Amino acid sequence: MELCVSEFRNELVKLSAMMKIHKEIKNNELYLYQNGALIYKKWLATGESKVFDLMAYDKYTLVSFNEVEYGNSNSLVSVQAELELHLTNDGGRKTGIISGYRPNHVFEYKQSQILQTYIGDINFSEWPTIEPGEKKIVKIRFLDFPSLHQYLHVGRVWHIHEGERVIGKARILSFYDSGDGGPNFPLNP
Repeated sequence: MELCVSEFRNELVKLSAMMKIHKEIKNNELYLYQNGALIYKKWLATGESKVFDLMAYDKYTLVSFNEVEYGNSNSLVSVQAELELHLTNDGGRKTGIISGYRPNHVFEYKQSQILQTYIGDINFSEWPTIEPGEKKIVKIRFLDFPSLHQYLHVGRVWHIHEGERVIGKARILSFYDSGDGGPNFPLNP
């Protein structure tokens, strides 16, 4: 069950500046909701997918974090983190990642099931790639959702996923000032 990164990336990049997007993985199925309504479902084991709301799904397919206007929407929370990619033999990727990579970020599991994934991109400029087995200091930008706040504190470790496969982990080292008057993290020291 290997999910093509570009396919997964394209599915997740339909983020809207005006609408809330929620991504959930359960029972080996990826669900995308927009403002609470299911707009897309993908069966991760088979690669089959179904679009339930073509207008909502297509509207933001080509939008990236750099192109979205955030003035009237969720802002970004930026953290400095230590990222460690698992070796290929330990379930990690076969190839490295480039700056701007957008995996699933998982902070909590319940009985081995992912409770929620968060959307965030990994950024760095010092190296062309980060390869399996490497540990680097990076900037990670999350879309700021209230449910994410409980996990945001220095030292917090979370898992980096491609679909249901864990490919690495990260640990928060510090927070970047958002500059938008938003909350100063951590909210709960």
